[in-house]
Amino acid sequence: MIKIYNTLTQQKEIFKPIEENKVRMYVCGPTVYNYIHIGNARPIIAFDVVRRYFKYAGYDVNFVSNFTDVDDKIIKASNEEGISTLELTNKYIKAFYEDYDALGCERANSNPRVSEYISEIIKFIEKLIAEDFAYESNGDVYFRTRKKEDYGKLSKQSIDDLISGARIEVGEQKEDPLDFALWKNAKLNEVSWESPWGKGRPGWHIECSVMAKETLGDTLDIHAGGHDLTFPHHENEIAQSECHNHAPFSNYWMHNGFINIDGTKMSKSLGNFTLVKDIRQQVDPMVVRLFMLSVHYRTPINFSEETIELAKTNYAKLKTSYQNLIFRLENEMSEEKIDNDVLNAVNENIKYLEEQMNDDFNSANALSSWYELTKITNIYTEKDSVNKETLELLKAGFETYVEILGIQVAENELDNDLEIEKLINQREEARKNRDFALADTIRDNLKERGIILEDTKQGVRWKRN
Repeated sequence: MIKIYNTLTQQKEIFKPIEENKVRMYVCGPTVYNYIHIGNARPIIAFDVVRRYFKYAGYDVNFVSNFTDVDDKIIKASNEEGISTLELTNKYIKAFYEDYDALGCERANSNPRVSEYISEIIKFIEKLIAEDFAYESNGDVYFRTRKKEDYGKLSKQSIDDLISGARIEVGEQKEDPLDFALWKNAKLNEVSWESPWGKGRPGWHIECSVMAKETLGDTLDIHAGGHDLTFPHHENEIAQSECHNHAPFSNYWMHNGFINIDGTKMSKSLGNFTLVKDIRQQVDPMVVRLFMLSVHYRTPINFSEETIELAKTNYAKLKTSYQNLIFRLENEMSEEKIDNDVLNAVNENIKYLEEQMNDDFNSANALSSWYELTKITNIYTEKDSVNKETLELLKAGFETYVEILGIQVAENELDNDLEIEKLINQREEARKNRDFALADTIRDNLKERGIILEDTKQGVRWKRN
């Protein structure tokens, strides 16, 4: 029984899918005019884990995350870089996938692009106009916000509260300051499409409403994104979608918390944001992933040198424990009986993991039980005599955490493994021949390459630093 904190109702609710054992999940993706920053990485990782856990629990998940490739920022960036908007967006979509894959996230079932849904967007807007929920004004089209009687239900804001801060921008001709753009009249030298209202392009909010409907249907199980999208983006999505579809837009709304940088809210205006591609040059992406999951997804998280160093330490503990476990599995084992204490401990930890993930995907508590499993593994693998079935049980436990949390602990640099093993064998041969100078040289050379050797009773084991 999975419980989700629903932003719409502001309480945890038992998840009840529209279709049995199926999840329709839409996550707002990036506007592809630049490389993604550490703030973008949080929803990417958080909702990847949500998807992973649903799959672990037996659900068939249709996971959709869009690319906004039509936007004011994209037009501005393409002009600055001197390339077309298509070249610009293709460049940054490619870069996005590189970061996304490195962070250990599973690719979406679909990544729709706004530019691929222009005809559907136009039809969507036409219906809103026909039903009097929208109107055309000098080539622009606006949504009549006051026609949606429960507008503000997601962000818990009333029309009266919103009207005080509303204004009409230069060039806009709205009936009401609260009305928002569905279609924008084309300006000189910017990408545009023909429409019943003249050449133009979609407004931001309409894009996700249409792509969600076309890929997942009129009503979603889950719509997710960063907390900053709650208003106005998600609020406006609800308004236009429910007026168009005459059905609830999403049954559950999930929003992740903000990221602070050294205790200060991350903001482009402050210049205190860091690109994921730059972080990856200094830190293993799995460390970044562990850092993100060390705090509940709805809670603000602080990115600093200290918190990343702690994540590095914890990741090294997980990885080393798993490597030692694999090492023992590959060597002689004499104990015949399974260790029932280990069996019970593994089962208890997996049960705790599931309980925490069932409770609004509490990855922080789930990680704490993985650390406990690591301690149990370390104690057992240090024994002189071990049992294969017990080791396999511990390995399966590790793999369950990897499956759900996506933090990879197995070595993936296999290309050099044979070369390393060959050098280790040469070192062992040198030691047998009492050529300790050569043995030390090989050890030092491996150390320079980040390979640490450990001499144990079972033989030489190695790991990457």
